[in-house]
Amino acid sequence: MKSKIIRALALLPALALLLTGLSWLTQPESAAASLGLPLLDGVARSSQIGDMTAFFLSSSFMIFIGLITDKRIWLLAPAMLIGFTAIFRILAWLLHDAALPMNLIAPEIIMSLILLWAANHMPKER
Repeated sequence: MKSKIIRALALLPALALLLTGLSWLTQPESAAASLGLPLLDGVARSSQIGDMTAFFLSSSFMIFIGLITDKRIWLLAPAMLIGFTAIFRILAWLLHDAALPMNLIAPEIIMSLILLWAANHMPKER
């Protein structure tokens, strides 16, 4: 029972990241606005949509792979990506006069902690 609860909790970030990644493909203006970004033009738009879609979908797929294979390493990688995103947002605020968007940082920290917790409860690989 505990294993099912842990897997269900780890599935939540996977679904949120999947939806955000798909939003970058289908509604990039809305996806950008949800992160406080303007949708850029030209090559910058290509990079913005490509990079953001890759970040969100890769993170989501890594979680799905981890849950399917029961290999904890697949949960640690997206936990690191998402956790570093929160850390670097804080550093941007401290070092570069950026805004401190707690509405984005808090979910990133929560998702990272959920993934670390779930990975910790998966079988250890040899």
